[in-house]
Amino acid sequence: MTWPLWALCALTSVASATSPLQNVQPYAVTGDAIEKSLTGQAGDAKRGAELIQQRHKSLCVLCHSGPFPDPHLQGTLAPDLTGIGERLSAGQLRLRIVDTKRLNPASIMPTYYGVIANDKDTRVADGWRNKPVLTAEEIEDLVAYLQTLRR
Repeated sequence: MTWPLWALCALTSVASATSPLQNVQPYAVTGDAIEKSLTGQAGDAKRGAELIQQRHKSLCVLCHSGPFPDPHLQGTLAPDLTGIGERLSAGQLRLRIVDTKRLNPASIMPTYYGVIANDKDTRVADGWRNKPVLTAEEIEDLVAYLQTLRR
């Protein structure tokens, strides 16, 4: 098992304690994007900046690097997020956070806004099942922050 998957499994107790049980609202995918906000409003970029660095909550920096503090703690398994706000629209970012597996079924990035109940999916720790990893508000905060990342 690679270390990011091990880390996700190790965080089971944290996920159980911090991930709210929430109903996932329906959303529409158009091409490679979810154009409409999951909450009906824009997220808060400041909260998104804080969330992206929380290794125990968003898990982003376990695999991604970017213009964040503590570069020695950032991952190299996934694309660098520097300048991502120039390369992808808010809708494209939203789909990649919500469910990147729609675009790349082999991705190791978890589905952040879905309820994972399949007991046969061994890549999901028990503490993360039947609830989304992030709330709709948290996803919108991340999208707002990632849109500010420009070269």
